[in-house]
Amino acid sequence: MSSIANRDQAVMNRIWCQVLLEELTRFEVEHICVAPGSRSTPLTLEADENPNLTLHTHYDERGLGFLALGLAKASRKPVAIVVTSGTAVANLLPAIAEAKLTGEKLVVLTADRPVELVACGANQAIVQQGIFSSHVTAALNLPSPNEQVSLRWLLTSIDDVMYRQDRDGSAVHINCAFPEPLYSKQPKSIYQSYLDDVALWQQSNQRYSQQLSGAGVHFDCQTWRGRKGLVVVGSVSQAEAKLAQTLAQRLGWPILCDVQSGTSSAWAHFDIWLQSEAGQKALSEAELVLQVGSRVISKRLNHWLSQTQLGTDALTKAPFEYHYLSPSIDRNNQDHLMQTHHHADTSTWLTHAIKQFESDEPLCDWANELSQFSAAVNRAAKWHVDASVELNEVALATTLNQLPSAVNIFLGNSLFVRLVDMFGEVAHEVYSNRGASGIDGLVATAAGTARATNQPTVLYIGDTSLLYDLNSLALFTHQQTPCVIVVTNNDGGAIFGLLPVPEQQKQQLYQMPHGYDFSAAAAQFKLAYYQADQQEAYQAKLEQHLTSGQGCLLIEVTTPPEQASAQIKEVVNRFHASL
Repeated sequence: MSSIANRDQAVMNRIWCQVLLEELTRFEVEHICVAPGSRSTPLTLEADENPNLTLHTHYDERGLGFLALGLAKASRKPVAIVVTSGTAVANLLPAIAEAKLTGEKLVVLTADRPVELVACGANQAIVQQGIFSSHVTAALNLPSPNEQVSLRWLLTSIDDVMYRQDRDGSAVHINCAFPEPLYSKQPKSIYQSYLDDVALWQQSNQRYSQQLSGAGVHFDCQTWRGRKGLVVVGSVSQAEAKLAQTLAQRLGWPILCDVQSGTSSAWAHFDIWLQSEAGQKALSEAELVLQVGSRVISKRLNHWLSQTQLGTDALTKAPFEYHYLSPSIDRNNQDHLMQTHHHADTSTWLTHAIKQFESDEPLCDWANELSQFSAAVNRAAKWHVDASVELNEVALATTLNQLPSAVNIFLGNSLFVRLVDMFGEVAHEVYSNRGASGIDGLVATAAGTARATNQPTVLYIGDTSLLYDLNSLALFTHQQTPCVIVVTNNDGGAIFGLLPVPEQQKQQLYQMPHGYDFSAAAAQFKLAYYQADQQEAYQAKLEQHLTSGQGCLLIEVTTPPEQASAQIKEVVNRFHASL
């Protein structure tokens, strides 16, 4: 990043507008209609400098909007409009309303005062966010340009809006808040390191994000044949995960399965072995990643993915491809990487891809040594589990693959889901609320999945989460299909033991110990109750209820608050020692 002495807001404004307008040209914007104004200077000057844009000017914004409408109508391509802040923006509404009804694609770029100047008496500052209401297909309210917001975010945000326009037509609104100063003679090179973040995109002529719709239509197995690739499986059904495993096997690629997929692989426990330099180095040979489904729990995997594409040698080595498969059109790209989004039904797309290969013989078969890291983690965890007959959270996390086959799993959003991600293996259908990842409503959601599937279900939930949704235990009072709620009671938010929260305030302000147990809650809602202390007895009680019991059993596993975080460190240290 540039030094404070060299920072220039006018140049930063121009850089954002350069990137914005360049990406619009890659969405076939060729014409841009500009009205006069000072606040819109960064957009106007960058439009004038872009050789791929033809400028049209008019002093009347209302007429300018209809000029753009005519250009879009005849060219059948999106047309951009630039106006300054205030009532200039409001004058575009008639043309935008027309485009909503007839489908012409307008890209409305409105300059705005920064948020701190709105609704406080500043000159020419009206509320522009949402001003066009339902008359636009999508709206993007940009923050004031600054180095803390990456150009990668800017590009994926633009792409998100433009792909919605591709699909639905009509106008889209991008509101641009520009702080002063608006004029400068300094070169953009004062922010060179900031610009380098999107150098690969600048050197190409492609859209930053690619969206391909249709089941397998855009999948050419020849382009992936023999390459070193990696399959990552996120939150999908177990059936979809098994199809992904088949595709990975045909390609000869390792596959990393999130616990939400209900499957595992020889490369399991990657959240642990990716903490080692050896593990990262071995995986860094990957040239391509196919991610199937969203919401990957492992922070280390997400970090590795971003660093692989954005690393220091990203400009010198062959471009790293990141493909994402999902039936949802929504953006799933938290590090705002260059990405190809295959928008299709997951099962259909994977089935089509598998059929492209004539035999089961793998095409590449690389990274087999990574399975050794998985085995080393497994040995380290097993040593720790075998060292005591007492039940603890790490030991509990390793038991999910011992559940009877016809059982569904629901994972709550506590420390336990992280432990399963690190040490566990699953071979069951898994449900979770890993969207907003809140602790509210987990008992009720699990009750819903149990009723919809009519399958025996185990809910693994933390004590704070259960306290939050205690009333929903009533939903299990009359449950006939055998269900088990396993609550790990570490007396508060033990997950904060893994986070760098202030030590002095950790207990009072973060963990918030409560001192409760759940025996009376089980009695209140007429659920069977069992206090589990020993591993073998716990497993026997759980299996007995799931196979021959009826109704809901609440099993409480009580552990010391700091035990799990200490055990994680012990397992990680033992794994590193084994290398």
